[in-house]
Amino acid sequence: MRIQSLPLLSAFAVSTALLLASPVMADTVKYKATLDGTQQSPPVTTKGKGTATFTFDTATKKLSWNVKYSGLSGPAVAAHIHGPAAAGQSAPPVIPFKKLKSPIKGSATLTDAQAADLEAGKYYVNVHTAANKDGEIRGQIEKAM
Repeated sequence: MRIQSLPLLSAFAVSTALLLASPVMADTVKYKATLDGTQQSPPVTTKGKGTATFTFDTATKKLSWNVKYSGLSGPAVAAHIHGPAAAGQSAPPVIPFKKLKSPIKGSATLTDAQAADLEAGKYYVNVHTAANKDGEIRGQIEKAM
C-alpha cells in the first residue's frame, strides 16, 4: 500500500512547493470618470463631455488611462489629473497628460501618497480650453463597479 501512495504524495509535495513559491499576484483595480461641465467649480455651460477609464496595478503602482472627449468649445490646451480634492473642490494638477487630442492615452507610476489619494476618490480629470482656462469638463475618478 505504501508503494502505491508514493507517487500521489510526491505530486502533492511538488504542487504545494510550487504554490508556496509563486509570487504574490498583483491586484488590478479599475477606475472610471464621466466628464462634463456641471462638475467644474464653478459649473461651465458646454456641449463638451467625456469618459475616462483607468487601470491601476497595486504592485507596481502604475496607473494607465484612456480619456475620450468631444464637443469642447475649442481644442484642449491642457489636461491633467488633479488632486487631492473631493467632488466640487479644486486642487492643483498632479499628473499632466502629454497628449491632448482625444483619445488621451498614457500611464504614470504613482507615489504611495498618490495611490492613497486615488483609492480615497480624491482625484479628478480636467480638460482645459482657451475659452475655459480653469477647465471646461471635469470628472471625479471613482472605482468602476
